[in-house]
Amino acid sequence: MLTASLECLIVPAVDMAGPSGWWQPLLGVLLGVLLIGVLDKVTPHLHHVTGLGANECEEYHGPHNRSIDRILLFVIAIAIHKLPEGLAAGVVFDGDDIDNAYTVAITIALQNIPEGMVVVTPLLMIGVRFTRVFCISLVVALMEIVGVLFGYFIGDISSVFLPTVTAIAGGAMLYVISDEMIPETHSHGFEKQATYSLVAGVMCMLYIQMLI
Repeated sequence: MLTASLECLIVPAVDMAGPSGWWQPLLGVLLGVLLIGVLDKVTPHLHHVTGLGANECEEYHGPHNRSIDRILLFVIAIAIHKLPEGLAAGVVFDGDDIDNAYTVAITIALQNIPEGMVVVTPLLMIGVRFTRVFCISLVVALMEIVGVLFGYFIGDISSVFLPTVTAIAGGAMLYVISDEMIPETHSHGFEKQATYSLVAGVMCMLYIQMLI
């Protein structure tokens, strides 16, 4: 996602805008960061959705002393960033570089596999029923479809807005990576492994982009 947000979204936005439109990618990235930052602040807890009450949240202590609150908030973070992921996929298919669009789509599809596990496994471990977990996972996945449709519609309105909208998607993804993903991967005593994985992922996606 880090490579995709920079190489496939923000850099193409800068190229599309050109020297005279330098402000468009900058504005887009700032708007994307602000959008997800605001959503991150105002999104409520999911206690009523999962069927777990406040008392259960206070009593539960899982691996690494994580409370139910923290697990649910992380699930919310995954759900929130599904929107910019979909937005990114929808927007790039409005551009002229179809190879770049496929690179973004493949990148997002690959990282959706571990993300799905991140959503399902913790919820099952804290006692959420399978049917509820299935419904929550389905809603999280549908967020990305909504983002794809919205991104394609917005990008199709006018090519004038395409650099800004593309940069918004890139900025939103950068926020989620920095605020949620990297801190989570580095918070359980596996900092070195997480760093090596990050480098491997960046190089992998660069080669995917080159080959497509």
